[in-house]
Amino acid sequence: MIIVDTHTHAGANWFEPVEMLVHQMHLNDVDKAVLIQHGRPEHGHYDHTYLFECLERFPGRFAVVVIVDLSALDSLGTLERHRENGAIGVRLTPSMRSRGNDPLAIWRKVDELGMLVSCMGSVNEFASDKFADIVKEFPNMPIIIEHLAGGGQSASFPGNGEGPEPPYTSFKKAMELSRFPNTYIKIHGLGEISNRPRALQKDFDHDFFGPLPPLVEMAKEGFGVRRMMWGSDYPPVSGREGYRNALAGGRDHPAFDTLEEIEWVLGKTALEVIEFA
Repeated sequence: MIIVDTHTHAGANWFEPVEMLVHQMHLNDVDKAVLIQHGRPEHGHYDHTYLFECLERFPGRFAVVVIVDLSALDSLGTLERHRENGAIGVRLTPSMRSRGNDPLAIWRKVDELGMLVSCMGSVNEFASDKFADIVKEFPNMPIIIEHLAGGGQSASFPGNGEGPEPPYTSFKKAMELSRFPNTYIKIHGLGEISNRPRALQKDFDHDFFGPLPPLVEMAKEGFGVRRMMWGSDYPPVSGREGYRNALAGGRDHPAFDTLEEIEWVLGKTALEVIEFA
């Protein structure tokens, strides 16, 4: 089985150096990974030199998703240069718009360059009709919805009030994005959708956190395993359940009934969508 980690971070000025990620991948038999530039697109790190160096140092092992400063005058030209340097996608939020007369200029440029969008946001943003209109506008551009469409927000960022709550009205609306065949969804570690128990069990399994919200099940019902992909969210995951357990949470989740389903979620979906140089 080829395992692809579709959501990792590495850097020289924030998080861990790539060697730490490579070590985790080696320990857990993970073959390839996507390096997502750290920071939100609106206020992140716009120098991608380090990530492109990683592509050169580890050929065929990584793919790079960049972020672009839309307040800069030449943001579209910057994205073109990133594409020339080997970037396969750009990280956007559902509400990101370009300056000037065409608010969707950045989205159009991604489509024109044959890149994908890795999309981060809250469950309410993903449930909005405005975002559905954008997805509909670009039917040939892969749009990968991160963090279970914001489903991990309440556990990962306690107190922000953005995570889905029963009866999951907004989350169910976000899952309706699956009607667009160019959409995909990432699942991450179970620590994103449930808080750590007060007393830890001896062994980690899908019952470790106690009852889990049925978000993975609802995602599978909407998207199907051929449009689901696993991503560790390394290194932030180290402050939750850890890399090894995040992989186990995806591999052993009871929502997945067969080895074939697990293979799609852990690697085959990603390999159909993501270019590895």
